Order: sequence, then C-alpha cells, then structure tokens
Amino acid sequence: MADVTGDYVQMDNVDWVDFPQGLCQGDVKWKLLHVSPESGAWTAIFDCKAGSSFAKHIHMGPGEYFLTKGKMHVRGGSEEGGATAFAPGYGYEACNAQHDHTEFPEDSEFYMTFLGPLNFIDDDGNTIALVGWRQVYDAWQASQGG
Repeated sequence: MADVTGDYVQMDNVDWVDFPQGLCQGDVKWKLLHVSPESGAWTAIFDCKAGSSFAKHIHMGPGEYFLTKGKMHVRGGSEEGGATAFAPGYGYEACNAQHDHTEFPEDSEFYMTFLGPLNFIDDDGNTIALVGWRQVYDAWQASQGG
C-alpha cells in the first residue's frame, strides 16, 4: 500500500490494464496512481476508446478531473444537462453527483481524484458495487498479479 508520507509513480513505466467490466462498457483502461486510506481518496488515470462509457454511478464524495485528451460527455453531456468536456479541460463533480450516462465519443484520456467511493447502481437505483479506495487497490493488485 502507498506510504502516507508520500508517493511517486512514473506513469509511462506502468502498463494500462482493463477497467473492470460491469463498471464500464467498451474499451476502458486505467492506471491506479495512489490510494489514501486516511482520507478515503484514490487517484487514477483512464484511457477510454471511442464509444466507451462508464456504468451508471453516484459520487459519494466529490472528485476532480483533468481531461488530457479527447472529448467526454459527463452526465449525458451539455445537451442533457451535464457537461461536454474538451481537452484540455478541468471538471469538478460534487458529492452525490449522479452519472446516468458518461461516454467518450472519441479516444480520450483523463486523470481523476475521487474523494470517496463511487456507488454503481442499476436502473432502479439499487447498488451494484460500492467502489472505494480499498476496492480499487485490491482490483489493481489483482491485475498486477499480486
């Protein structure tokens, strides 16, 4: 686990791995950069191919993202009351922000810090998976053979 006094990741030395299916559709890859058990935060970078999307979820804590490449329709995009982000672009997601549909119409990449778990839900609002720092850490370790 990350040392709480500091952490450093040389990102180009870390391989992309598939983000767990069921939490996304299409080709989404990620690199876990840091977990912070003391605050419940976690940071990752995502590589999302055109046509990919994340499953319906609610941010249980706020989060900040930086779209480094491409285009992202956040919460359905501007036409559905959300935001359409273009790189380079910054976004903030408030606590309890619900994402019924977040998709990538072109190859995109974004860096995000989550200050709490994501609650992945079905169409009736039932929890499918509650994903916090521990779950992403365990998933990352499993993808690394650990």
